Amino acid sequence: MNVTHLYCSSCNKSYAPRRLYNLCVCGKPLFVAYDLNRAAASLTRAALATRPATLWRYAEVLPVDHPANRVSLGEGMTPLLNAERLGQELGLNHLYIKDESQNPTASFKARGMTTAVSMAKELGVKKLAVPSAGNAAGALAAYAARAGLEAFIFMPQDTPQANLIECQQNGAHVTLVNGLITDCGRIVAEQKTAAGWFDVSTLKEPYRVEGKKTMGYELAEQLGWELPDLILYPTGGGTGLIGMWKAFDEMEQMGWIGRHRPRMVSVQAAGCAPIVQAFEAGLPAGATIANPHTIASGLRVPQAIGDFMILHILRQSGGTAVAVTDAALLTGVKRLGSTEGIFAAPETGACVAALQQLIDQGKVDRDERIVLFNTGSGLKYLEAFSRV
Repeated sequence: MNVTHLYCSSCNKSYAPRRLYNLCVCGKPLFVAYDLNRAAASLTRAALATRPATLWRYAEVLPVDHPANRVSLGEGMTPLLNAERLGQELGLNHLYIKDESQNPTASFKARGMTTAVSMAKELGVKKLAVPSAGNAAGALAAYAARAGLEAFIFMPQDTPQANLIECQQNGAHVTLVNGLITDCGRIVAEQKTAAGWFDVSTLKEPYRVEGKKTMGYELAEQLGWELPDLILYPTGGGTGLIGMWKAFDEMEQMGWIGRHRPRMVSVQAAGCAPIVQAFEAGLPAGATIANPHTIASGLRVPQAIGDFMILHILRQSGGTAVAVTDAALLTGVKRLGSTEGIFAAPETGACVAALQQLIDQGKVDRDERIVLFNTGSGLKYLEAFSRV
C-alpha cells in the first residue's frame, strides 16, 4: 500500500519491496519503510474512531497491499487496564497493564504472525517454518491454518504442553528438539532450502515486527496520544520492544506525537540475561549465555539477533535492563493475580518483580505513568506453576 522499500537495520542497505527476504546480506534484520506523508493523508487520529478494533485499523502503516490477503483472527486493540490495587501496593499513582493475553492464541505473538502470515500469503509462500519456545509456535500454527498454509514448527522438548497441544490441534508439523531455541533455529536454517520452507524466525524476516509495532500505536491511542514515562517489557528476542520504538518514530513523523519517549526497561530472567549483562558492561551487542535456565520459556533466549537494537533503544531512551530470579517472577505473577485478577505468564511476573526493584532503587517516581506489558496468559504455563 504505502511501502516504499525495505532497509537494513544495521548497514542501511535498501531492498525493493514485494519480494521474499530473510536477513540483509550483512546478516542483520530488515525493516519496512513507508511513505508516511501518503499514509497520514487517510490514517488520521480522527479516522481511527470509526475503524474496527483490531490492529488492522493501522493498515496504512502495515505491509499488506490487498485486504483480501489479511489473515486475521481479530488480534490487537487489547485493553490497557488501570492497575489501581497493584499500584497502591507499590506506592504508584498511575500504573497500567497492557493485557496482551487477550489476543488470539493468548499472547502478543498473534500480532507478529498475523502480518508475517498475511505477507507470506500475498507473496505466494506455501510452507512456513519457525523455531519457538512456545507462544510463537502456537500463533504460527493458528494463522497458517487460517491461511491454508503448512506450518513446520521446532520447539525444545521442555516447551509447555499447552503450546505443543495447540500446535498439533491446529494441524502444524511439530518437531521437539533436545536443546534450546537456538538449536531449533539452527535446524530450520539448515533444512529450509531443501524443504522449501520460508523461515519466519524472530527478526529473520521483515514482517513480524510490523505487527508487533502496533502495540506502540495502540498505547499512544489509548493514552490520548501521550506516551507513558516508563515501559517495562519482558525480553527474549525483543521484537516487541523494537517494534514499539519503530512505531513511536513513525507516529512522530506523521505528526501524531512529539519527541518525548518513554524510558524502556528490558526485563530478563537471572538465568538467561544476555541483554542485562551487555547493558551493564556497556557493550554494543548482547552477551551469549552458555547454559540458560529459567521457567519463563519466552525469556530463555541465549542470544537475540536484534540485541544491538535493543541495547541502543535502552540507552537512547534513558532506560535500563533488569534481571530477576525465577522465585521473584513467580511471586510477581501471584502478586498481579491477587491484586488485579490477571493470571499472567511468568515473563510478566518478571516485569512486576523488576518494577519493585526499580522502586526500591529510587528509579521510579510515584506520579509517573508506567505501563507494564502482560505478554501472555498464565494458562499456557501450568507446569511452571505446578512445580512451586
